[in-house]
Amino acid sequence: MRSATTVEQRIDARARRFLATAPAGGARSKLTEFVVFGLKQGWACIFGAALLVVLMAARLWYPESVGLARNDFLTLAAVVIQILMVAFRLETLRELRVIILFHLVGTVMELFKTDVGSWAYEVEGGLRIGAVPLFSGFMYAAVGSYMVRVYRLFDLKFANYPPRWITALLGIGIYANFFTHHYIWDLRWLLLAAVVIIYGRCVMHFRVFRREFRMPLVLSFLLVALFIWVAENIATWSGAWLYPSQVDGWQPVGLEKLVSWFLLMIISVVLVAWVYKPQPPATAGSDAPAPKMSLP
Repeated sequence: MRSATTVEQRIDARARRFLATAPAGGARSKLTEFVVFGLKQGWACIFGAALLVVLMAARLWYPESVGLARNDFLTLAAVVIQILMVAFRLETLRELRVIILFHLVGTVMELFKTDVGSWAYEVEGGLRIGAVPLFSGFMYAAVGSYMVRVYRLFDLKFANYPPRWITALLGIGIYANFFTHHYIWDLRWLLLAAVVIIYGRCVMHFRVFRREFRMPLVLSFLLVALFIWVAENIATWSGAWLYPSQVDGWQPVGLEKLVSWFLLMIISVVLVAWVYKPQPPATAGSDAPAPKMSLP
C-alpha cells in the first residue's frame, strides 16, 4: 500500500501471509478479491463509521438528565475519534492537514446554509458557532478521511487525468455555487455537465489484492455520492440535523441531494489531489493478474 501507516503495514503483512495460498484464478480468486475489496472499503470508512455509530447511539441512549448537551457530547466524541486516529497511526499527519481543510471548508458552508434555512440543528450546548455545533465540521472531515485513505489503500492511479489547474477552477466554481445559487442562477446542471466533460475520459485504476481493476472516474464519483447519501439518511434520522421537509417527522432525504453530493465529490478530489498528486498507471494494463507479491 502506498504510504501506509505503521499499523497498516503490520495488518497488510499479516493479511498477505494469510492470503498467500489463495488461488490465483477461478471463482475462489474472484471471491477473495471481493472480500478484500469490502474489508479495505470498511477500513477506509473507519472515521465516518465511528462517527455514525456515535450519532446513532446518542439518538437511542443519550440520557436527558445529563448536564452535558448532546451536541457538545457529539463534538467531544468527534475530537476523541480524530485524536485516536492519529495516536494509533491510522492517519498520517500529512493526511490530517487535508482533513482539517475539509473541516474548515465544511464549517464555512454550514454557517451559511443554516443561516439561509437550508437545514437546521438543535440549538443547544456551548460548543458551537452561532447555530452550528462544532461536530458538523467533523462530518465533512469524515469524507476527507475516507478520500485520502481509499487513495492509498487501493493504490489509485488515473489514466487521462485532467490538468489540476482546470479541476481546481471547477472545484472553486462548484463551491461558490453552493452559496450564490441562493441569490442568482443555480448553475449546478451546467457544472454537472462540466464535470462529465472534464473527467469523462479519466479512468481510475485500483488494486485490490492480486488484480488491478479499472473504473470510469465519473462512475466512482456517483457511487461514493450514493454512499454518502445513505449515511446522510442515517445522520438525519439520528437528529444530527434536519432538512425543512423533516421537521414535522423524519422522512428519507430526497434523491435530488445526490446531485449536491456528486458535485461535492469534485471539491473533495481537488483537496485530496493537494496531498496526493494523481499519478498515471505504470502500464496500460487492465485487470490482468499482477506479479506474485513478496511476503516479509
